[in-house]
Amino acid sequence: MKKTAAFFDIDGTLYRETLMSELFKKFISHELVAENKWTDEVRPAFMKWDRRQGDYDSYMQKIVKIFKETTLGLSKEHVEHIARLVIMQKGDRLYQFTRNEIKRHKSEGNLIIAISGAPIELVREMARKHGFDDYRGSVYETDEHGIYTGKSFPMGDSESKNKEVDKLVEKYNIDLSKSYAYGDTAGDFLMLSRVGHPYAINPTRELINRITSTQELLDKIKIIVERKDVIYRIDPHDIDLI
Repeated sequence: MKKTAAFFDIDGTLYRETLMSELFKKFISHELVAENKWTDEVRPAFMKWDRRQGDYDSYMQKIVKIFKETTLGLSKEHVEHIARLVIMQKGDRLYQFTRNEIKRHKSEGNLIIAISGAPIELVREMARKHGFDDYRGSVYETDEHGIYTGKSFPMGDSESKNKEVDKLVEKYNIDLSKSYAYGDTAGDFLMLSRVGHPYAINPTRELINRITSTQELLDKIKIIVERKDVIYRIDPHDIDLI
């Protein structure tokens, strides 16, 4: 018998901010990254995005670049320890809607799977904390001694997530027509397109544009916006972007 699954992106979909930024802050406090890396390289990109004068991807690219530089030569055990601290301290900062959806899927006996562009060390801890059945994240290669080599296998783009969905469908015998997916950026587009019940959570402009230009997805997706203490649903056929 085929199974029903719920695929969740994490940053911006389940988690209210970005796990990578929290990890970056821990790297600074553990003196693995000089504070001027934040003030000179990351903060300008963050401030542009925060003021809506720049894009989120530029901000995240800066963090990912410094993450790769910082972990090169570090032990996997060290980074996993810091990742556990991040999730222990920040892992409950979830959107209410997706938190409730996880509870609903658990009660219905559906598989719950995280597919995120965040490092696998963070995704693993988040998945364990919230009772996911499986997870996928960006992999940063280590050698036979558990030392990071600087090589990575990203998971943030739409094609990479889509390939992982294929593997998970085969592993668990998943019926995608009855399954669910939750995402917020264009990196989740293919994942959302393939399931019978897609949800766009606080979607970016780019994702909205792709949804509205894809009739099949437009006709089945639900757009959910959560701001402050209000959760509301937007009709995807009647969006007026300003």
